[in-house]
Amino acid sequence: MCGRFTQAYTWRELVALYRLTVPASNLEPRYNIAPTTTIDAVISRGDHFELARMRWGLIPSWWNKTAKEAPSTFNARAETVAEKPMFRSAFKRSRCLIPASGYYEWKATPDGKQPYYITAKDEPVLSFAGLWDEWTNAETGVPIKSATIIVTAANKFAAQIHDRMPVILAPDQFDAWLGGTAGTDILKSASENMLSMRPVSRRVNKVGNDNDPTLIEAMQ
Repeated sequence: MCGRFTQAYTWRELVALYRLTVPASNLEPRYNIAPTTTIDAVISRGDHFELARMRWGLIPSWWNKTAKEAPSTFNARAETVAEKPMFRSAFKRSRCLIPASGYYEWKATPDGKQPYYITAKDEPVLSFAGLWDEWTNAETGVPIKSATIIVTAANKFAAQIHDRMPVILAPDQFDAWLGGTAGTDILKSASENMLSMRPVSRRVNKVGNDNDPTLIEAMQ
């Protein structure tokens, strides 16, 4: 599962990683992103990649109810993403990468759940495998882009905290994933030595404080 994450990178870092060619964007760092809020996603547009803003929580194009009536779709399981009705169309035709600086998971302790911040040891940006779609709100006629993060079984390192983790793709996998030529075999857990983790403040538990950089600081 991935229910909170951060996007605190620079535009230069995204350009270098995804070969973006569009004009520079003013990126605001966010340290506690929650489902149904807006996130950055990278999509393929012909021969180049593009950064798009999307709702976190995929609403398929065929959905005929309101957004509030959509089920919880901020994560999609790698094992079933190609068959589940909510995700299978997007898996076939509209994939994305979701850049992240890190993500949170919680560990049960005698005095309550303790959040941990998990990030890459050596790289400033993690690339989560995702899916996206565009749905039109029947009440307003406004099209809404939305996305989900694909999760898989945790590796031994991440399993210390939780049994699931986001699928993290390497740069040499981007073209195959976004171009639709890669199958579910690409949706594996990260290598054991890729990530680091640290306990952080339980203030992460509160939604709405995603402009606070102290949330990712290690507990003293």
